[in-house]
Parts: sequence; structure tokens; C-alpha cells
Amino acid sequence: MSLSQRISRGLKATLLSRIVRAVANAAMIIVLARYLLGPDGYGLLYFALSVIGVVAIFASAGLPKSTARYVNTYLEDDSSQVPLILRRSALYILVLSGLVGIGLFFANDWLAAFLDEPALAPFLLVGIAYVFFRAFNQYCMLAFQGFNRVDWSAVMGIIENVARLVCVIALVVLGYGAIGAFTGYVLGYVASVGFGLVGLYVFFYRDLDRASGFEPGLPRRILEYSVPLTATRGANVLDKRVDTVLVGVLLSATAVSFYTIARQVAEFAAVPVRSLGFTISPALGEQKFADQPDVAARLYQESFRHVSMLYIPGAVGLMLVADPLIRYVIGVEYLGAVPVLQVLSLFVLVNAINLITTDSLDYLGRARIRAIAKGVTAIANFILNLLLLPLIGVVGAALATVITFSTYTAINVYVIHQELGLDFVSLARSATVITGISIVMGTIVVLSLPYVSGLLTLAGVIAAGVSVWAILSVAIGLIDPDEAVAFFAERN
Repeated sequence: MSLSQRISRGLKATLLSRIVRAVANAAMIIVLARYLLGPDGYGLLYFALSVIGVVAIFASAGLPKSTARYVNTYLEDDSSQVPLILRRSALYILVLSGLVGIGLFFANDWLAAFLDEPALAPFLLVGIAYVFFRAFNQYCMLAFQGFNRVDWSAVMGIIENVARLVCVIALVVLGYGAIGAFTGYVLGYVASVGFGLVGLYVFFYRDLDRASGFEPGLPRRILEYSVPLTATRGANVLDKRVDTVLVGVLLSATAVSFYTIARQVAEFAAVPVRSLGFTISPALGEQKFADQPDVAARLYQESFRHVSMLYIPGAVGLMLVADPLIRYVIGVEYLGAVPVLQVLSLFVLVNAINLITTDSLDYLGRARIRAIAKGVTAIANFILNLLLLPLIGVVGAALATVITFSTYTAINVYVIHQELGLDFVSLARSATVITGISIVMGTIVVLSLPYVSGLLTLAGVIAAGVSVWAILSVAIGLIDPDEAVAFFAERN
């Protein structure tokens, strides 16, 4: 199967998974925030998820991605090593997640008291199961990515999100409140891991010849490569979670709900590009190490252009419709999230660029520099949150995120340029044209906003903006549908 065919198949499957995830998350946001939990309960749930998300770093470290990297490498060079890699990595993760679970069992009351939120204690106990199954969920999904079969990862994602949605809503309706919703997250991971482990064993592990022993030094290299990945993942989780934790500690659970709602809407916008980034990452590494850096560069640049065409106008539009979006979709109780979402509209664009960049560095063997950059910007994010939250409230968390994440993304793009030799002049020219189109689109949206009185009129304004963007893009020649389809279509 050719490179374009694998990318196309993986992209379709991953996009479907991301769509299911987006729909499930949107349904949970609306049902939980608007109807079942309210700002306080919703904030407590995501405060708990943020705290346990930080703890979960230590349950798998960087081992899932290190496993994927070495599976991908040895699949061609010496596939008999792959079963040993999978088995040893699973053992490492089992030990790590067990140690984290023991720590949570004995320290849950202390940690809840330290964070000045006694209601967190039962969440941390349930979190023992959360960190275990989440660790193995990442292990299976990234192992499939290492096999260049992201369609299997996509199916895991679909199972996880559908099971999570059903279990979360069912447990809350049955009267278990925020702790029931948290348990629903755990059950979603249980369903996904069950499918992933069975599929990995039956259709991949069992069919491979197994060497009598490891190639000398291979287990050590797996652990060594996981170190910078652990630092990157830890910094990434801290970057995404620590602001929520600090909002909860320094402000309130209600402020957490405002920040979480805005962050979820911003991340909802990343659904299409997540699929593209997850799919092209191993392909870039494969082409670079096959001495075809020009193919890898073209793949990345085409991805960058398509992301810019979608997300520059998307960021502009989100900033303009933030108020009616929160007001009519989530509820007036969450209008405190509007300025947060307006600031995070910039994050939407930067995040989209980063999603096609960051994972690719791991497959290009540049995990160390990414880890350093992520660590430095995560520390900067923590410091900025401490400075800005007392001064400007929850908007400070959003501003800190935009500043530090933009810096991190710029570094990643520069490292990709060092590896592949990108044509920045061409990319900047495209971005300038797209920005001009976005300004015209934004003007139409601004003129239409006074007529928004509900969901239907809001949808009409958004449709008008999209139509203006599409017409101008095609008229100027920025979008060539045939070329885009030809690039990603299946072909021999």
C-alpha cells in the first residue's frame, strides 16, 4: 500500500473518531453544564479531572510513545523484536501505574486538603482506576500508530467516547452527581482498553515471529528515549492542566467551569487537524529516514497551508461569535466564559499548527529539543498564571496559555524547518492572503451580529461567514479542490 493510500485511510478513520469524540464531548458539555450539574458541579468535575490528569503522568511516563517509535523502527528492520518491545513496555507501564495507584490510595485525603478542596478525596480514590486504564489506553493507541495502523487507534477512540458519553450521563441521571460523571470517564477507558488489548494481541502480536532475546541495549534505549518524551508529556499535561488546577485553588470551582467551557470550545475546533497530525507524524519520519526529505517537506507544507485556510478564519469567527455561542448554546450562567473564549480564539490557530508539528518531531528523532521547549514554556505558563490570575481573574489563565503555547509552537516549527527545509516565503504569502479574506469575512459577521436572537440566527450568521470565506477563497484561487483531493486521495 502506497504512502498516500495509508495516509488517506488513516486520515478518514481518525477523522471519524475525532468527529465522534467532538460530538460526544459537545453533548456532555451541554447536558452536564446546562442541565445536570450546574457551574459548581461542573467545575468540581473538571477540577478533579485536571488534578488526576497531572498525577496520571507518572502512570505511563513517555513509554507509550517510545514504544510506538521503536515498533515503527523495528517493524521494517527486524520485526522479531517487536513482540519483545510490546511485552516489556507493557510490563513497565503496569509497574508504574501500580505505584501511582498505591500512592493515591494512601495520599488522597492529604492531597485534597493540600488543594483546599476536601470534596476531591473520593475522586482521587476512583482515580486509581482512572490512571491505570488511561495508561493502557495510551499504550494501545500509540502501539497501533507505531504499526502505521491508526485506523485501529481510531476505533479505540470511538469506543472510548461513546462508552464515556453513555456512562457519564447514565450515572449522573441515576443521582451520582459529579463523582458518577468521573466514574463514567473511567468506564470509557475500560471499554477502549478491552478492545485495544485484544486487537493488539490477536491481529498484530500473535502474527509476528519472536526473537529469542532482545537486541543488545534495546530495553535501555526504550527507557532512555522515554525520558525526554516523559518530560515533554509531563510539561504538556502541566501546560493543559495546571492552569485549571490553579484557577480552582486561587479562584473557585465556578471559575473552573468558565475556563473549562472556554477551553473545551477552543479544543472542539481542533477536531479536523488532530486527525491530520496523528496520521502524518509517522509518515514524515518514514520519508525522512528513507532519504526523501523533499517528500516529507511537501507533505508538511501542504498540511500547513490547509490548516491555515481553515483556522485563520476560524479563529476570527470564534472571537466574534463567542458571546452568542455561550449565551444560546451553554446558557447565560456561563457568560463569564465569553472573554476567556475570545482570548482562546488565538489559541485555536496556534494549537492547529502545533498539532501537525509536535508529534512529528518524535518520529524525526527530535524529542529532546521538544521536551526542553515544552518544559521551559510549561514553567513559564505556571509563573504567568500565578501572576495574572490574582490581577485579571480567569482571563489571565487564557492569556498565559496563548503566550506560552505560541512560543512553544514557534520553536517546534523552526525545528521542523531544520529537519526538512521549509519554504517560509511561500507559507507566509498564503497566510497573508488568508488573513485578508478572514478580515472581509469578519466584517460580514460583525454587521450580522445585532440580528442574532437564538440558535437559528446564530447558525445563519456563521453560515454567512463561511460562505463569504469559501467564495473569496475559490475566486482568488487559494483553494483548488481538485489539487487538495489529488494530494490526499488514494492512489498507487
